[in-house]
Amino acid sequence: MLKQSISVTPVNETASQGLGQVSDRIREVHDLISRRAFEIFETNGRSFGHELDHWFRAESELLQTTPIEIWDSDGALTVRAEVPGFKAHEIEVIVEPRRLTVVGNRESKDKPKVDQLLHAERCTDRILRVIEFPRQVDTERATANLKDGVLELTLPKAVVGNVADVESQAA
Repeated sequence: MLKQSISVTPVNETASQGLGQVSDRIREVHDLISRRAFEIFETNGRSFGHELDHWFRAESELLQTTPIEIWDSDGALTVRAEVPGFKAHEIEVIVEPRRLTVVGNRESKDKPKVDQLLHAERCTDRILRVIEFPRQVDTERATANLKDGVLELTLPKAVVGNVADVESQAA
């Protein structure tokens, strides 16, 4: 399969517009999960005490699990995420100095009516992963490629400042 480039949205520490986009996406997914969890609650006779179970079930129905690997090399962090079935234009990558957000949304061609579906074991049409980095990355130089269902990001480490050796002396 052909390697496809994915646009990376860098968010600097001073840029608040990008952070608003991230929080809007997360809020949208949170609202979807909340609505589905409430539907499960109603379907189960409105019995209390199973809220967390309902939430996890709704989350697993709406979001695809996205396995991720992160490597730390001398000059960069490399992230690989499995996103089978997603095309480059269906994935949004947002890089902050210490955080990576991967959002994916694809249109499904086969949408059976809920009352007709008895069981399904296919991937969902949505992904959302937020990963905290152990160190700052250079958001402007980050790159992302998609090949054979694997999203690979190269995130060069940021140069934070000059480090000077200081000797301590007894007073």
